[in-house]
Amino acid sequence: MIATLIASLGGKLLDGIFNTVDEVVEDKDLANKLKQVLKERVLDLLKTEIEAARDIIVAEIGSDSYLAKNWRPITMLVFVTIIANNYIIYPYLQLFFDTGAMLDIPPDMWALLKIGLGGYVVGRSVEKGIQVWKDK
Repeated sequence: MIATLIASLGGKLLDGIFNTVDEVVEDKDLANKLKQVLKERVLDLLKTEIEAARDIIVAEIGSDSYLAKNWRPITMLVFVTIIANNYIIYPYLQLFFDTGAMLDIPPDMWALLKIGLGGYVVGRSVEKGIQVWKDK
């Protein structure tokens, strides 16, 4: 949750905090040290959240239950099927027939799809970014 929030804000939150530190703290060395500590704390929070999410996914994958292992991919495949139906199959069938079923896509499903896809992409990107930053 924190990783998604920080990633979606695009660093604006940290920029605002750092600007405030620059305005309030007159000693530049102290301001830089404070910003470094804040950056490390935020990265530690992000890392903790990513590790917790990873642990959940690893536990699901390691489960003996077929459903526990595969509920995420199954959910995403259902979403892909609905999208393929609405934007590929249904329009094509409408060219030849007067019937066909277009499935309603509720806004919550789009949100879940964004989280499902974005969670993997953003989570992995943040994890790599943290490692690169720590190596510096």
